[in-house]
Amino acid sequence: MDILEAKIRLDELKNIINENNEAYYVFDNPKISDAQYDELYRELKRIEEEFPQLITPDSPTQKVGDKISQGFKEHKHKYRLYSLDNSNNYEDLYKWYDRVKKEYPNETELELVVELKIDGLSCALSYEKGELKTGATRGNGIIGENITENILSIKDIPSKLNIPVNIEVRGEVYMPVSSFERLNLENTERGQKEFANPRNAAAGSLRQLDSSITKQRDLHFFAYTAITEDKTLFKTHYESLEFLKKLGFNVNPNCTLVTGIKPVTEKCGYWENERFNLDYATDGMVIKINDISKQNELGYTARAPKWATAFKFPPEEVWTKLNNIELSVGKTGIVTPVAELEPVKLAGSIVKRASLHNFDEIERLKINIGNEVLIKKAAEIIPKVIKKRDEEDLGVYLAPDKCPSCGAKLIKPEGEVALYCPNTTYCPAQIKGRIEYWASKEAMDIDGIGESVIDKLFNNGLIKDFADLYKLTTDDFLKLDLIKEKSADNLYNSIQATKSPSMTKFLTALSIKHIGKETADIIAREFPTLNDIKNAKIEELIKIDGIGDKAAKSIVEFFNSDINREILNKLESYGVNPQGSAIEKISNILEGKTFVITGTLSSPRNIFEEKIKQLGGKTSSSVSKKTSYVLAGENPGSKFDKALSLGVIILNEDEFNSLITKGNINE
Repeated sequence: MDILEAKIRLDELKNIINENNEAYYVFDNPKISDAQYDELYRELKRIEEEFPQLITPDSPTQKVGDKISQGFKEHKHKYRLYSLDNSNNYEDLYKWYDRVKKEYPNETELELVVELKIDGLSCALSYEKGELKTGATRGNGIIGENITENILSIKDIPSKLNIPVNIEVRGEVYMPVSSFERLNLENTERGQKEFANPRNAAAGSLRQLDSSITKQRDLHFFAYTAITEDKTLFKTHYESLEFLKKLGFNVNPNCTLVTGIKPVTEKCGYWENERFNLDYATDGMVIKINDISKQNELGYTARAPKWATAFKFPPEEVWTKLNNIELSVGKTGIVTPVAELEPVKLAGSIVKRASLHNFDEIERLKINIGNEVLIKKAAEIIPKVIKKRDEEDLGVYLAPDKCPSCGAKLIKPEGEVALYCPNTTYCPAQIKGRIEYWASKEAMDIDGIGESVIDKLFNNGLIKDFADLYKLTTDDFLKLDLIKEKSADNLYNSIQATKSPSMTKFLTALSIKHIGKETADIIAREFPTLNDIKNAKIEELIKIDGIGDKAAKSIVEFFNSDINREILNKLESYGVNPQGSAIEKISNILEGKTFVITGTLSSPRNIFEEKIKQLGGKTSSSVSKKTSYVLAGENPGSKFDKALSLGVIILNEDEFNSLITKGNINE
């Protein structure tokens, strides 16, 4: 490459990177993945290293971030906020350490602090005599956005410190992955745009012009740096983190003080996979020289400290080819498209399949078999397709009109996005789905009876529905491939052990449309016997708090079906006898009261649900005007906010215990 070609490519790269900086920092809406951005940035840096005469002050390598949003007042930082240079592999990490080590030839090894790199929005908090004066975004490192009012709405950020010091605290505002999932679900239900990832959700929530919206979002804060002119407070970075804890800040617990670079690589290797067990997003590790005097000696480049580097994990968004779209039919007849992909490594594992949700989503993405698609881990668990390459136009995959399992004509009920196979009686996929659900942990919890065993039993004609599980003998299981005598005995005994389920488990396991565990429990408590439920009328069911029109209609239709009555009769003949509500009522103190439980409590949620039901109350999964109380633990989320908006009484755990002990229900 000659200097003219280099100049042309440099200008092109600067424009692309600056446009994406604006999308990321200003609009919280990245157009490309982090991995793609990093590759562009590395190319820019390589060219500038080869042709240093072409470096200009406006180059992305010479500045941090981008311009600030016009919606907030500008804030000039007292101390500049720098970015971090990246080490994309262990070789880069060793090179960084060797460069630093050369400055201290007399020391065998250097002390380093290794921290998780939280994927959120960087903020600077200024305190005077322990009182919060300003909260601001990083912006371009020199000028940020004054978001003090929004900062005050975050519970993790103290407005007053435990020690009255003058200090600037820097950290990352983030949204837990669980809260991100919940927010996207709520946005989908409201017809609003989903956030691309937890970082975007946190940034979009924190930079709301209406601080009441920020307050409704479940934002948190990890402090990672303290800057003060009082040099007596701490002399190392690790000491500064301990001091931040004393001030009242949350510091990420996964910060480690090590000596030398080898334990750093071990930590990076450990967290590359272990990070997926965290409830917050992290895209790498940050490694810093511990001694602050050495930090000051090493100084900074135009955009980043020389005494720190960021080790980037492998990308969590990757491009691959969409080889096929498999059509899966669920137990209630919903037809779901699943992407079959060219195998690719994503977030530590090989991915071959990804979710496409529904056919409206395929239409929105404009994708078809053969497209190059970008996939990501949804909440770090289930891969999903999020876009296709803009330049590819292979048309849009057409939704099927017939069930791929039985050939029945598909229907789309009014007001729903899903396609359904209406052939509930004879569709093999639905039948096997219902058998699998009957045996699942959420329903009858039959140990060992999973998809593989059910396929073999069904395909060999040993069962036609879930009732037939109870007619099986040990000899029947021995007819299946790879099933030995001990396994056959275990499978037989597991099935027999579920012949006396609670009515709630029994109703849940029947796979009645619109009837989940909560609704099944309400029905089980209102109707003491299965015959009562079989003969219930729609008007009777609708009168029950928590049973809507759709649920009532589904129940009546299910028990009026000849096929379903035949299955129920078979269950009875095989000795399956539901026992009414599993929870024995010991008092009527909560009679007529409905509770919604949210947040983290001192015991598992089901313990509180059982206590409420024992005392005559009901539980629900959603807050409405009919809700009597919301029992809220730590990090309660959107249910807490909805309760506030509806004026529903909110109880903490102590207040709940006082209420059921003293019986002051009306108060």
